[in-house]
Order: sequence, then structure tokens, then C-alpha cells
Amino acid sequence: MSVLLNPYLSFKDNTRQAMEFYKTVFGGTLDLNTFEASHMPVGPDEGEMIMHAQLKADNGVTFMAADTPPSHGVYQSGTNISMSLSGDDETVLRGYFEKLSADGKVNYPLEKAPWGDIFGMLTDQFGINWMVNITAQK
Repeated sequence: MSVLLNPYLSFKDNTRQAMEFYKTVFGGTLDLNTFEASHMPVGPDEGEMIMHAQLKADNGVTFMAADTPPSHGVYQSGTNISMSLSGDDETVLRGYFEKLSADGKVNYPLEKAPWGDIFGMLTDQFGINWMVNITAQK
């Protein structure tokens, strides 16, 4: 069982370009998933925006990013980073979600996501945004 903590960047609409640049800096493997391919609801002409990107460099550097479609809210520069907890230890990750959300705000409850994992989002009492993704059991 494992848990990983990674930074998660938000961009207005240029995640693909940013992450391709970061790949030239750090190397490694870049995975890009669009909203359309992930079956996530978005507005017209937003399907090709990046719903989730992950760069994993051979030296252990790993971070993620996504576009902010207008239909999902207003992008605000300066508030474009979240902390992302992910892994397969459901008990530990649910515990983190519960503790982090105390005196904070649950923005998206922990529940099964369209990609099959359990996913939730919250803002802690200090204004830090967190995402928790529990890998689906096989």
C-alpha cells in the first residue's frame, strides 16, 4: 500500500504546451488526457482541453496539471496549485481527506469518478486546495 503527494498545477487553457515544455526540462514520461476522452462534462469546444496530465521523470520528479475550462469556473492566476494525494491505501487516504476537510470545505466529495477511481477535492482551513485519488481495486 502506498500514498504519494504531488503538486498539481492549473492552467487556463495551455496545459498541453506547459507540460510538453516541462518534459523537455525534466525528461520522463508525459501522459495527457482530455476531458472528452475522460468522459467528463464540459461545455462546447472544451472537450480537447486537458483534464489530467502527469509527468513522471526517471529521477522521481512527478507532478500533474489540468486546464480550467470556462464551464468549470473562472481561472484565477495565483491560485493555480493544489496538493494531490494519490495511492491505493483507501483507509489512509480517506483519513487524510477527513482530517484535511475539518474546518475547511469539501468541494467534491470522495466518490467514484468516471475513470473508475475514488476521487474528491477540498479546501482546508488555511485555503490550500487538496485532491485525493484512491486507485480502483483490481
